[in-house]
Amino acid sequence: MSITKRSFLAGATTLTAFTVLTGRLRAEPVKTIRMDFATYNPVSLILKNNGFMEKELAGDGINVEWVQSAGSNVALDLLKNDKTDFGSTAGAAALIGRANGNPLKSIYVFSRPEWTALVVGAASPLTGLADLKGKKVAATPGTDPHIFLLRALESVGLTDKYIVLKPLPHAEGRAALEKGEVDAWAGLDPIMAQSELVAKSRLLFRDPVLNTYGILNVREAFAAAQPELVKRVLKIYDQARLYAVEHPGELRAALVAAAKIDEAVASRQLERTDLRNSVIGTAQQRTITAAGDVLKKSGIIPQTVDIEKVVTGMIDRSFAPTKA
Repeated sequence: MSITKRSFLAGATTLTAFTVLTGRLRAEPVKTIRMDFATYNPVSLILKNNGFMEKELAGDGINVEWVQSAGSNVALDLLKNDKTDFGSTAGAAALIGRANGNPLKSIYVFSRPEWTALVVGAASPLTGLADLKGKKVAATPGTDPHIFLLRALESVGLTDKYIVLKPLPHAEGRAALEKGEVDAWAGLDPIMAQSELVAKSRLLFRDPVLNTYGILNVREAFAAAQPELVKRVLKIYDQARLYAVEHPGELRAALVAAAKIDEAVASRQLERTDLRNSVIGTAQQRTITAAGDVLKKSGIIPQTVDIEKVVTGMIDRSFAPTKA
């Protein structure tokens, strides 16, 4: 999702009006819940394949509709345009959406991934971040790989003004790298792992700490109208997460089928994906806030935005499943 200051101002007005409206919402019977699934969210694949949500809600006559998200930017668009009720994004991408007027709440952690790194071709002469100065770098605006790129550049005193940013969808960024049309690419698994193993692409820079968490978001209107249903959804989501941890072979097979990749690629992605925590706690909030500060410096989020306030308003821990 490409964010501009002009669209931010329009979105902020929408969010203000929405906040007033949600106070008057009345719960209506829900006939269908719309969930997203994504290859960058392995838990969603287990949830979908095993019908856990359908079994939980069948007795209430609630159907489940599945919609694929190809990236955080797509998931945000689906939520904003009322195409899904729950959507999978990186934490920093959710922040961009919320700051830009997308009325969502971040309610659950589905993974602690190292799903992005800066990638160069097998024969690239680049050896470090400083070498990116003046080079063409592909990234998908508004996604964790793009934010990772900005934070990586900042760590060596650079900004995106020092590179030639090529805004491309994730798969097109990989193709551009392998064709030599760009010097580097802010990658995203599983296609990053595929590029590593198939094209022998090399990770120029990696830092798990700069990857923001995999976050499940809900439309704020849905959460306001159906809080108990949201709690039930998270309870079954957490069961699917634990099932994924306990059945790594089934998880790998689900990723292979959904992403149409081979087992080696799926294994590479999953070995750098931690599914053990589901709580949006202090560490997660701190990481998302730090990403927001970089986004302000780069002009993606206007200087007038109070990042701490946006993050606090975005994160909602009240729906978290209670532990036995």
